[in-house]
Amino acid sequence: MIDTHSHIYLDQFDEDRDEVFRRAAEAGVEAIFMPAIDFGSIPQMEKLSHPEIAFYKMGGVHPCDVKKELPNSFEEQLFKFCSRDDFYGVGETGLDYYWSTELVKQQKESFHIHCKAAKQVGKPVIIHNRESTKDMLEIIEQEQDGSLSGIWHCFNGTVEEGKRAIDLGLHLGIGGVVTFKNAGVDKTVAQLPLEKMMLETDAPYLSPAPKRGKRNEPVFMKFTAQKLADIFELSVEEIDEKTTGVAKRLFGVD
Repeated sequence: MIDTHSHIYLDQFDEDRDEVFRRAAEAGVEAIFMPAIDFGSIPQMEKLSHPEIAFYKMGGVHPCDVKKELPNSFEEQLFKFCSRDDFYGVGETGLDYYWSTELVKQQKESFHIHCKAAKQVGKPVIIHNRESTKDMLEIIEQEQDGSLSGIWHCFNGTVEEGKRAIDLGLHLGIGGVVTFKNAGVDKTVAQLPLEKMMLETDAPYLSPAPKRGKRNEPVFMKFTAQKLADIFELSVEEIDEKTTGVAKRLFGVD
């Protein structure tokens, strides 16, 4: 399995990170992709290692961390990190209207900059979207010139929104929300193509059932994989194989 979205570098894991990695490796997690929250995340990522798990860095600024004034060096700094050979994606970026709509203009500007950087460096953009689907898809449509790829992280849209995202060149990150009984995401996912999906945790957030409410960690992907297996009437092994293949192709890793 590959965890395509995990903030495993955060201090919520400082006291038992080695145990978290051990559990992940024993469950068959072979790689973890780490989206940044801001540029300060990168030194934290660079400290991580494990003999059985590959770690892949991504660079960006989360929409909730966008400031009132974007620094003059913002675009240059983003490109500097994301053009490096040891970075595999751009983000996470996107839009979040849940907490506040005060900085919507700045969030949109940042999102456009991330999309442009992703096209320049030829790497996928990692998209956070909360109560902002219409604007998010419009920006992707504006930026899509045939070279933009990316992931709608923590997909929880409608069937129509999922199909539009796929038509616009996005993949769907499937995490713990698909296991929530009343969310309805499982019914939506069932009507979308598995070959456009990959597993993720968003650790330490959004633990799947039956671990909901606890700190999330990569090993809990097994519950999400089981849910997808139930939805598509496949074995967990087939789900792992298919989603891992999708992730490896998108990120260009073997």
